[in-house]
Amino acid sequence: TGTGKTAAFGLPLLQHLGTASQEVRTGPRKPRALILAPTRELATQVHDSLRGYSKYLRIPSACIYGGVGMGNQLDILRRGVDLLVACPGRLIDHLERRSIDLSGIEVLVLDEADRMLDMGFLPSIKRILAKLPKQNRQTLLFSATFEDNIRQLALEFMRNPEQIQVTPKNTVAETITHKVHPVDASRKRDLLLHLLAQDSREQTLVFARTKHGSDKLAAFLEKSGIKTAAIHGNKSQGQRLRALGDFKAGRVTVLVATDIAARGIDINELPKVINFDLPMVAEDYVHRIGRTGRNGATGEAISLVAQDEVKLLRAIVRLLGRDMDIRDVPGFELQTPIRWGNSAPGKAEADTGERVPRKTHARRPHGDAPRHAHAGPKKAGGGRREGGGNGQQRAGAGAGAGQGQRRGGGANTGGGRGRGQGGGGGRAS
Repeated sequence: TGTGKTAAFGLPLLQHLGTASQEVRTGPRKPRALILAPTRELATQVHDSLRGYSKYLRIPSACIYGGVGMGNQLDILRRGVDLLVACPGRLIDHLERRSIDLSGIEVLVLDEADRMLDMGFLPSIKRILAKLPKQNRQTLLFSATFEDNIRQLALEFMRNPEQIQVTPKNTVAETITHKVHPVDASRKRDLLLHLLAQDSREQTLVFARTKHGSDKLAAFLEKSGIKTAAIHGNKSQGQRLRALGDFKAGRVTVLVATDIAARGIDINELPKVINFDLPMVAEDYVHRIGRTGRNGATGEAISLVAQDEVKLLRAIVRLLGRDMDIRDVPGFELQTPIRWGNSAPGKAEADTGERVPRKTHARRPHGDAPRHAHAGPKKAGGGRREGGGNGQQRAGAGAGAGQGQRRGGGANTGGGRGRGQGGGGGRAS
């Protein structure tokens, strides 16, 4: 996320379109390259990037997606384009109207293929691929994961594909700091308002789990005096573009978004992302916080975690393989302590590998010890408690076998996520 993937496939693609010889054309210009993207926002961002890269090239292009009228899109397609960026649903509409001919496609890019499959686009993708030429076509597939459904899609439509996996040590930018604030579910909105009020001028992207929840949260913040907009799949394209434009221009300081709607949001120097709800899928945490800390800038990712989200937090920590601050916010301490289960705070490893005896009744004169959470498997030999009564904890990835996410893309097929065993020791510190 935020590493320049669009340029990685876009620059060679534009080079090909700008220099490769073409057959003598009869009739309207047919698209030579097709990029499929899961959401309107991502399609628009990819198209804008490619137009910027090709500013001094004569490569006509178009971006088509649903939620808007067909008229302008039909006019552009009649004039003809070389490069087409599209969402699967609207592209199917054009194929059914016979307003587009894909028989001239030389390069196909499936961007964020995992998300397209998650959104139920597999039947549409198969229909689109059936309309493409089978000879002399290069296909590139990019995916955050490389599980069975992606693998099957690749093998079904590619011949002897090469798989390229990019395996960074961590799955998120090192410039992003991660914080977790435990909170009772009933006080989440008040805590969010408290955090936003600390700097009401700072732009913040807030993630909610559902469309309805996004609207309710945005209305609450707006009523509380914070200029807020919401963006999700039930909003019209005009509403989504207006909300995003107002946020980028600083006319609203908080944008409440769902996971799907936030794909493709690219905002320069966004300082903070807050997870009001943790994502149900750990990989989505990576995409969420990737909206901040882009291109080397610093960023902050804050998660508000209630008791029923502990398993989700452990999955995220395990995926990242890195520590997270867990600290109470004064005035919002939990009425009932969170039950962390087998990966309980306080069971991390000490540097020596020896378990520190647990004191069952004794209390520290300076307050309870901060706790440590680790999401990986425990080695024999337990952990230690560190001093301090400041309410701060650390959620670490633990030691021993670790899991990492592999992100990548590829020429003639894309990367994915591999799970590997991480050797060596480590401590949740």
